[in-house]
Amino acid sequence: MANTTKAMFLNCVLMLSLLLIISMSEADYSMAESTLTCDSVYGAQKGDTCFAIMQSFNLNSNLFFKINPNINCDKIFVGQWICVNGSLN
Repeated sequence: MANTTKAMFLNCVLMLSLLLIISMSEADYSMAESTLTCDSVYGAQKGDTCFAIMQSFNLNSNLFFKINPNINCDKIFVGQWICVNGSLN
């Protein structure tokens, strides 16, 4: 009787784990389909830094680097288009 109860418990744990894994993989897949759209850009000026631009447009660093994934903060050049507002579609 104890072995049957233990086996049923382990089966339930296994099924719940499997359902959790499936739901997590579907969530990751739906996030991968989302695309980031830049809604507003700023043309860099002489002396601009990533930090100064983040401050000017009230952006936290996490959002700034998500909407500017390829930016090199050590090599910002005059006229470079920098995204300052974006949305996830």
